[in-house]
Amino acid sequence: MSSCTREDIIRLVRENDVEFIRLQFTDIFGQLKNVAITSSQIEKAVNNQIMLDGSSIEGFVRIHESDQCLYPDLDSFTLLPWRPQHGKVARLICDVYNTDGTPFVGDPRGVLKKVLAKAAQMGYQFNVGPECEFFLFQTDADGKPTTATSDEASYFDLGPLDHGETTRREICMALEQMGFEIEASHHEVARGQHEIDFKYAEALRAADNIMTFRLAVKTIAQKNGLHATFMPKPVYGINGSGMHTNMSLFRDGKNAFADPTGPRGLSREAYSFIAGLLHHVCAFSAVTNPLVNSYKRLVPGYEAPCYLAWSASNRSALIRIPASRGQATRVELRSPDPSCNPYLALAVCLAAGLDGIEKGMTPPEEITENIFAMTPQQRLARGIANLPGNLKEAVDLMLTDPLICGTLGQHVVENYTAGKYREWDAYRTNVSSWEIERYLVTY
Repeated sequence: MSSCTREDIIRLVRENDVEFIRLQFTDIFGQLKNVAITSSQIEKAVNNQIMLDGSSIEGFVRIHESDQCLYPDLDSFTLLPWRPQHGKVARLICDVYNTDGTPFVGDPRGVLKKVLAKAAQMGYQFNVGPECEFFLFQTDADGKPTTATSDEASYFDLGPLDHGETTRREICMALEQMGFEIEASHHEVARGQHEIDFKYAEALRAADNIMTFRLAVKTIAQKNGLHATFMPKPVYGINGSGMHTNMSLFRDGKNAFADPTGPRGLSREAYSFIAGLLHHVCAFSAVTNPLVNSYKRLVPGYEAPCYLAWSASNRSALIRIPASRGQATRVELRSPDPSCNPYLALAVCLAAGLDGIEKGMTPPEEITENIFAMTPQQRLARGIANLPGNLKEAVDLMLTDPLICGTLGQHVVENYTAGKYREWDAYRTNVSSWEIERYLVTY
């Protein structure tokens, strides 16, 4: 239930000199959209009377059924701190509904809500803590993004080596003004690469936070003459950006993954959740790793997981169990990247884990060795399979998994896969600069 009322929102708009309100929603490919209204329309907004043309949003509806409605989540109201302080701008995150008052089946937020409702029926609350990485690059004389950075810093370095330190600090301050609890921020391994971690939240709010985080990072970077990108692998030969996703289930206020008497302090539910993730991860990789470029990150040698295994300590495994126990016990899935649609990504992860619990699945044995150092024969002998090698393979696998397709729903599956197959065809038929350099003179 919402803790804010319609009257609360109207009062906040008036008391805070809010002039514009952005009604935000997300398309199936994870792009943030909005309808902006003036404060004079706030009563219509909180009464779910603001319309949009769904036929203009990729993957939503056809032109002859285009009218849709935005239903604001009143608890998502916040001021945008980077906007003017006179005539302020606020935002409300919205669900998309049909004109007959039914939820739109293609709304990614609605997809996540359905899986969360199933978890609630099983007695669980799903909490998520994302670790979002990104690059800060310089722009050229025309303001266009480049992949250049004067930054020479590496993991945990600070200024003057870390040239993004000031921008990262501004991002953290802006997010805290919006209600985030920032737990850590630091320079990452690669030049120009950064990470900001914020406190875990119930999954729907965590997905909202990821969308807000991406907007804040890009906006403040642009204000400072930089370009922020969540592209998974923008530069060849250095680490890519991931979004390690820490997950836990709570029941009656207690962590259901914790069991002091269980092996490694984990409950049977935790092991079954891990098994469910491993069983479905290849099929849902098209959602957690949604770009052609995503699979250029998932290769050996750059700390990104590409093999199906789990461990309580080993960072070369796809799933890691961080050392904290008790209420902080969690499962870390290391494959997702920050280009994903967080609503769909968390939906398929939760569905996979719940499937493992419902079926009492058991994970394979823990892998404690460095998987990257193993030969293909050694991995085969240990039963360690690979994640999909490219986007086409990932989408093909998704279509073979009834659980993942059922979680997303027919509308999302049809439109999402159609878009991804178009993306793959555009990629495979494009002539790259690598091909020109490799073949133009030789042949």
